[in-house]
Amino acid sequence: MNKGISIFLVFVALFYSIPSLTAQKSFIRGKVIEKETRDVVFGALVLLNNKNAGATGMDGDFLIQTTPGAYTLEINMIGLSSYKQLLSIPSNDTVTVTVELLPGKALLDEVVISAGRYEQKLSDVTVSMEVIKPTLAENKNTTSLDILMNQVPGVTVADGQASIRGGSGFSYGAGSRVLMLVDEMPLISADAGDIKWNYVPLENMEQIEVIKGASSALFGSSALNGVINLRTAYAKEKPVTSVSMFAGGYDAPKHGQYKWWTGSRIQQGLNFSHASKHQNLDLVLGGHHYDDEGYRYKETEERQRFNANLRYNFQKRLKGLSVGVNTNMMQTNGGLFFLWHNYDSAYVPQNFDIQNYQNQRFNIDPYVTYFFAGNNKLSLRTRYFLTKNSNNKNQNSTAELYYSEFQYQKRFTNNLNLTAGLVYMEQQVFGDSLYGRRTGYNKAGYIQVDKKWFNRLTLSAGLRGEDYQIDTARSRYVLKSPLGQNQLPFVPVARFGLNFQVLQYTNIRASFGQGYRFPSAAEKFVSTSVSVLKIYPNPGLQAETGQSTEIGLKQGFKIGDFKGFADVAYFWTNYDNMVEFAFDYYGNRNMGFLRLDSFGFRSQNLGKAVINGFETSINAMGKIGPVNITLFGGYTYTNPFKPDFNPLVDTLGLPGIKTLKYRNRHLAKTDVQLEYKWFAIGYSCRYQSKIENIDRRFVMGLFAELDPSFDVDFAPWTILPGLRTNFSRFQKDVFIQDLRVSVSLWKHIKLSYIVNNFTNEEYQTRPGDVRPPTQHIGQLSFKF
Repeated sequence: MNKGISIFLVFVALFYSIPSLTAQKSFIRGKVIEKETRDVVFGALVLLNNKNAGATGMDGDFLIQTTPGAYTLEINMIGLSSYKQLLSIPSNDTVTVTVELLPGKALLDEVVISAGRYEQKLSDVTVSMEVIKPTLAENKNTTSLDILMNQVPGVTVADGQASIRGGSGFSYGAGSRVLMLVDEMPLISADAGDIKWNYVPLENMEQIEVIKGASSALFGSSALNGVINLRTAYAKEKPVTSVSMFAGGYDAPKHGQYKWWTGSRIQQGLNFSHASKHQNLDLVLGGHHYDDEGYRYKETEERQRFNANLRYNFQKRLKGLSVGVNTNMMQTNGGLFFLWHNYDSAYVPQNFDIQNYQNQRFNIDPYVTYFFAGNNKLSLRTRYFLTKNSNNKNQNSTAELYYSEFQYQKRFTNNLNLTAGLVYMEQQVFGDSLYGRRTGYNKAGYIQVDKKWFNRLTLSAGLRGEDYQIDTARSRYVLKSPLGQNQLPFVPVARFGLNFQVLQYTNIRASFGQGYRFPSAAEKFVSTSVSVLKIYPNPGLQAETGQSTEIGLKQGFKIGDFKGFADVAYFWTNYDNMVEFAFDYYGNRNMGFLRLDSFGFRSQNLGKAVINGFETSINAMGKIGPVNITLFGGYTYTNPFKPDFNPLVDTLGLPGIKTLKYRNRHLAKTDVQLEYKWFAIGYSCRYQSKIENIDRRFVMGLFAELDPSFDVDFAPWTILPGLRTNFSRFQKDVFIQDLRVSVSLWKHIKLSYIVNNFTNEEYQTRPGDVRPPTQHIGQLSFKF
């Protein structure tokens, strides 16, 4: 790490030693609008001779100072077509242009923000990234973000735990190595440090950007395995209102003995969104209602969500200044299932009992943004995020997260971009029966520089210093040098990357990133029980670190009007002090006796881990003949293992297996949509190979090490009766398929029929969690 920091400082010095172009008083002044709606386009990427020249302001304007000569002006914006124009700029004169952009389906010129915290082409980024559009969520009638993420190549979400390329296993409701952002600010709970998937406002989604690999240098703790950034929609000149209603139910499961109900189990709901401009005020509203009777006994869910975004754009004297506030709120109640009663009644909870809960979520995000002096940008973004949980098991908690980030960005005319920022985050946790009273602080500073050379080579470097504290536990870093060891008051993490454009749409990339994650309050201090299992605290739990290295190739292609990207990447990830959720015995061993009430889960540091592999993906859209086609998919191979595995010491998993627990070695995902005039058909599939390793006590029983003659398939010797006898039905390859058809009744009305898991595949994402049978959904959508 010391060597990496030195290289970074040399890198920054090299950037600033580059002399700037000699400025003459010739200008290009322009305005960018959408041709069909006449909306001004804010934040469009402006390039001059393929060099970054800035971005459009709040009113769609841009101004470039340059030297006389011939230039190619290029404009790119998310969701719109790209624009190019040849210009001849005379000396001491101003050329004025008006740029009109059409609705875009040009994936080859897709623009993203998350990779470097500034607008850049997807083909130019130095890391692996996927972009998901709202149409995929709409077509699949997605009611929670985790469902959508399971369609993304290399990404899985099992029982709420996100994993990118095998970076995480099973961790019940505590901690995440994947950082969830909404509009570039963290949206993880202050107590458990987990992602509240059903709280994310999908109805106001502009696009989702998924970064694969360690990203702590830009985004801090919890970005050890990657980042999911949802960017909310913004208002345009023409008001847009969307309403979607849906209803459906569950088929009988493949194994009839699982069906405990008579009649039907119904799921229904409604989504709406509205966006409009009112002079200088932008308004976006959204809402969501969901009611699911469930396919498991007593496990129901009902939720209501409402969100609003307001932004005021100043003009005249304060032109370039905007202030705004975004908010989201949700009420949820229902029942929570954890373990089955036995395998023959896998949809019935243990002891026919379930946790009944009521949860509230609320966040409010005031912010200020100011563009000044050409290509300078200052922003202050803040968030207050409240999570309040209550249930009938005396496991109530309240957690508050306070987040603020001050950021400065500068776009230089020589294709140099500078981003620097300061972050302060505070966590207040009130959970007497769960965690006690806890307080956490996170202070950080970061800098990121990106430089494009010769219009082909992009170099990127970033450095972040992070200070994290929960109560008296604090992040520590020892800097080793020839003069001795010094303890720093912060943890430094760095990243480096390059992207080289070989041909017009052929790019190779390489990147290295360091990661860091401080344990959440729940991982360190939780003391509770779930079903018959106890969850134990571990106050001594240490922070985990990692490094992620990747080399990749992105190839653009075009077949008539059908175009997109194919991507291939090789990756290697190392973890130190890796934290895993381990099921074991945590009581005293008096004279060799084990107590039944001392088995449970606890977060532990398990040492080193390595995950390597490769991934291929494709993202394309366009016409082949008269048919519009959208294609999204990929294949991921991972090799997750413990490099210093010792079968005499590492006994938490299945005997003799060094593969990390709860990982799939092979993942394959595909989604394709075909549209012809008023008719459309779509197909999704997800293949995942068997889970090779799990906690051994799930299969071998609680007391098998004392007396192998115990019958481990019946209580009380096992917490999952029937799992061992039917282990082949858990440990197997799984192929899940969905189908959908839709018809456009009129210009603004669409009727859809969706079948999820239409082959009625029985599968589990973890022991004791059999997933839903075939589900049928009818959807009616309006957009006007």
